[in-house]
Amino acid sequence: MTSDPEERRDELAKALAAVEERVDRACAAAGRSRSEVRLLAVTKTFPATDAALLTDLGVLDLAENRDQEAGPKADELARLRPGAKVRWHMVGRLQRNKARSVVRWADEVQSVDSLRLADALDRAARARDGEPVDVLVQASLDDDPSRGGCPLAELPALADHVASAEGLRLRGLMAVAPLGADPGAAFERLARSGEELRRNHPEATEVSAGMSADLESAIHHGSTCVRVGTALLGGRGLASP
Repeated sequence: MTSDPEERRDELAKALAAVEERVDRACAAAGRSRSEVRLLAVTKTFPATDAALLTDLGVLDLAENRDQEAGPKADELARLRPGAKVRWHMVGRLQRNKARSVVRWADEVQSVDSLRLADALDRAARARDGEPVDVLVQASLDDDPSRGGCPLAELPALADHVASAEGLRLRGLMAVAPLGADPGAAFERLARSGEELRRNHPEATEVSAGMSADLESAIHHGSTCVRVGTALLGGRGLASP
């Protein structure tokens, strides 16, 4: 990764074109419109200057997985690109005591996996002025508690709880493919859960699934949002201060 701004912009532009081509091909193979799939740039561990360059290239959906890194980065980006209409997404595991801090910068939280976390976010969102926080409930596809996620059998109750919260707006569900297993089978289970969710909550149309290594499989199984970090920004960088 170069430190020269012009060279770095060229690197990001080339990587973005390659990722967009992959998404285009995956949508075509699945018989879907490209407009159905949103690209979320995961900027974790990369500096705000990279986020600024991405906004210059038209990427306005940015994601982080740690509140302590994301808050300062969002503030710095606002100074670097004051006119950019960026939407920030929280995609990492979230502790309840971080809820008040997260709602300060995140437009959407994709990793809500428990009733208690939903309640904490709801209280934090209602305590501030503004629109409700968009929420995706995170489904566990491997039953590994260390990776977060709500068991599939408990998703309907969690979704109902989020939908009833005044400070939250249920948008859909999110999941991470299991490690060392066929992502397609996992994404197929997620698709079925999404269909069930939309029967009770027609507005919850978002399915956030697929990352750098498996976005094609996720799109094939109905993902509407792919979360791409490595393929877009390269190897893990240094966190912004």
